[in-house]
Amino acid sequence: MAKAKVAILRTKPETVVEDYRRLCSLAGIDKALDASATTILKDNITWHNVFPGVNTTPWQLEGTILGIKDAGCKDLVAVHNHTVVTIPEKGEADLKFKPVYAKYDIPVLYNFRDEHMKWIAYKPKFKTIALHKIFPEGIFIPDYFQGKNIVHMPTIKTHSYTTYTGALKNAFGGLLNRQRHYTHTWIHETLVDLLAIGQEIHAGMFATMDGTTAGSGPGPRTVRPHDKNVILASADQVAIDSVAAKLMGFNWRDLPCIALSHDRGLGVGDPADIDIVGDVDAAQQNWNFEVGVNMATGAGRLLWHDTPLKHLQPLFFHTPLVNLFIFASEFYHDKIWYPNKGMPVVEKWQRESPWGKLFMQYPK
Repeated sequence: MAKAKVAILRTKPETVVEDYRRLCSLAGIDKALDASATTILKDNITWHNVFPGVNTTPWQLEGTILGIKDAGCKDLVAVHNHTVVTIPEKGEADLKFKPVYAKYDIPVLYNFRDEHMKWIAYKPKFKTIALHKIFPEGIFIPDYFQGKNIVHMPTIKTHSYTTYTGALKNAFGGLLNRQRHYTHTWIHETLVDLLAIGQEIHAGMFATMDGTTAGSGPGPRTVRPHDKNVILASADQVAIDSVAAKLMGFNWRDLPCIALSHDRGLGVGDPADIDIVGDVDAAQQNWNFEVGVNMATGAGRLLWHDTPLKHLQPLFFHTPLVNLFIFASEFYHDKIWYPNKGMPVVEKWQRESPWGKLFMQYPK
């Protein structure tokens, strides 16, 4: 397997937008994307509320847009997805994406609106590991995604179900419809299948990853933020995830989605086969992040992973009863955890962190 390239840079608020432009160039964005094709910006709205380390940052969005334009891509479009607990329209406003879109004249589409795109049956050339079993009636993808570049913009953070989350997980919302929760028991295999589908349908793929403030603990929403001042980029979705996971203190072989993708030739997971460019020494850090659970993610683990309760999934998640779990998760995170535990963290970040102060400088 050919070596992959991952760019990493140390950064600071005063230079971060230009650093992203340089990062994209170092990672070979001009070779990764087809300049004649439309480029989809796939932001990461993990939560519609402001919380450090969780969502695409406005400086990541702006710097990545400039890097894409530097590569000769002129037609850029943002695409948002809806999750059972995330409101993209609220996130787009509160996370300060809207002024960036307006500044660079970027239209916004939603994969759950019929007037923007349709969900069509797709038969992968890749021998899928899990999706054909989870969706025996057929695999459906948005028709709009075919033939277009895609640029994923996740952050560096842990995840209670997948240990970490990055570029591979960022495809989850875009390529699967609202029944994506069916896949949680086989989430790693699902991410491998989605990577293979992405490589089949997209004209080019690229990712930037923000570690200006990274998140550890019971992610992907209720993390503990840590200012780490690094940013990553790569055309190889597996390689960038492997490097980010190593920074967080995880072994790539212990992360099935990375290991399975590597073994199937979909990307490079082995750090020995990844060329680090930029601030090479920054990639040698070990942040010793830990994965945790909160009340909501703990309940999900009991029902989605290999426990006796796993056999109750058809009752709970394939019937209207799923709405009780959706309500419980949304109520817990938005009405209990965020105002009582989350907001003090956000306020401290905005008051004390240089990245929180930069966020406050962006217009709404």
